[in-house]
Amino acid sequence: METGPIVDMHGVNHWFGQGSARKQALHDIGLKLDRGSFTVLMGPSGSGKTTLLTLIGCLRAVQDGTLLLMGQELHDANDAKLVEMRRRLGFIFQAHNLHESLTAEQNVMMGAQVHPSVTDDQAGRAARHLLGLVGLADRVEYLPANLSGGQKQRVAIARALVGNPALLLADEPTAALDKDSASHMVDLLRRIGASRGMTTLLVTHDNRILDRADRILTLEDGRIVGDQERTIR
Repeated sequence: METGPIVDMHGVNHWFGQGSARKQALHDIGLKLDRGSFTVLMGPSGSGKTTLLTLIGCLRAVQDGTLLLMGQELHDANDAKLVEMRRRLGFIFQAHNLHESLTAEQNVMMGAQVHPSVTDDQAGRAARHLLGLVGLADRVEYLPANLSGGQKQRVAIARALVGNPALLLADEPTAALDKDSASHMVDLLRRIGASRGMTTLLVTHDNRILDRADRILTLEDGRIVGDQERTIR
């Protein structure tokens, strides 16, 4: 059984652009995320939240510093290593990124089929189970064009969870949901995280869900300027 922080970063810097147009997006980031924790990352637009999320998610190469993910160093990791690590993660993005020609069930199944050992039958059962958990049991055969924005986001959430990820990375997952639906989704993520030992890092501007977090990080101008531990009652 793996122990220690699921994410352990030291001195991470990141830049975009070249030459005179080069701009530093992250400055000397140091961060540890405990296994099973539920952390919210706040900050204004352009503060570096998504850049940080994509570095942890193996979607960008680590340019400078140390980033250990599940004990594996990502600095100088090759493409094959990054792909291998991404298979152990779940992703929810602001854009739903659903395939318009696939049903809700088929979209969710894709999250399980990245694992070669999972059969189509297993993926289908898992997809239907997760769609039921997010309140879409009666929408499994619907195409995205026939779903509301909130329902599409629920499909995206189910797809992120279906592979039983060790770490869930979420970028504004409640943006398209009303208050009650947002609270339900965050509570669901917390319950699943607690039952599976899943760690969650959630980027949001949604103040309505802050009371669900174990920890609130604040990022400004590429620097962590706030780190608040909380006790959930």
